[in-house]
Amino acid sequence: MAKISDYVSSHKYFDENYNVNNQNYSNDFLAGLNVSSPAASSGTFSLSDYSMIKSGTYGKLMKAYYAQEKAQKSSSGKDSTAKLSVMSDNAASLSKSAEALMNSSLWTKKEVKEKNEETGEETTKSEYDWKAISKALNSFIDDYNSTVEAAGESNTKSVLRNAAWMTKATSAHERLLNQVGISIGKGNKLSLDEDELKKSDIEVLKTLFTGHNSFASKIMNKGNSIANAAGVGSSYTKNGTYSKAVSQLANSKFDVKE
Repeated sequence: MAKISDYVSSHKYFDENYNVNNQNYSNDFLAGLNVSSPAASSGTFSLSDYSMIKSGTYGKLMKAYYAQEKAQKSSSGKDSTAKLSVMSDNAASLSKSAEALMNSSLWTKKEVKEKNEETGEETTKSEYDWKAISKALNSFIDDYNSTVEAAGESNTKSVLRNAAWMTKATSAHERLLNQVGISIGKGNKLSLDEDELKKSDIEVLKTLFTGHNSFASKIMNKGNSIANAAGVGSSYTKNGTYSKAVSQLANSKFDVKE
């Protein structure tokens, strides 16, 4: 399908710098044109063209074309709604997983039963649930990396600013993170060595992930800031349910009957 701009260019009816606010477009278009008869309409200009010009159709099309072009130029360099929604969801998930790490029960010893395979004897000892800790950390790291990756491709200044602050805060905790098996790699992404995690000092883990001013607390807050900067806001409430804003977005996009 031919574009309006291509059509105009080939017919030379409009100057490239045509002013869409010019109300005398009919006179401009007709100036110098030799209107042919229907029999000779195989040329470059026909009576049907004349009729469209006289009725203002060409002018309306051109106004629409230039308005669209202006809108495209003004929106260039900005993120689409879909892209912002993905960034918001990633950041909200990060905030939620960081909050989960701050749960005191994760850092409390549990009564664990162990069975001797040779004697069948069972013993009970108090131990940290390293499986649950590892799962929570892996979830946090996955969400962190998704957020960093999405924000790194953003053209929204407030998203970039908050993401930069977040990665700076992570770098400031790099020494402690390394002590518990978490390293910062290419693209500011995190990775976890679970063997190193199990050998780490539990007090260092608590320093990083519990308390009001902990690393986890800072990332949780910054995750919400990135979500808000993306324009949708946090996708989750404190109870883990979808926020009103995201529920409304989902209903408007997906619950429409065809």
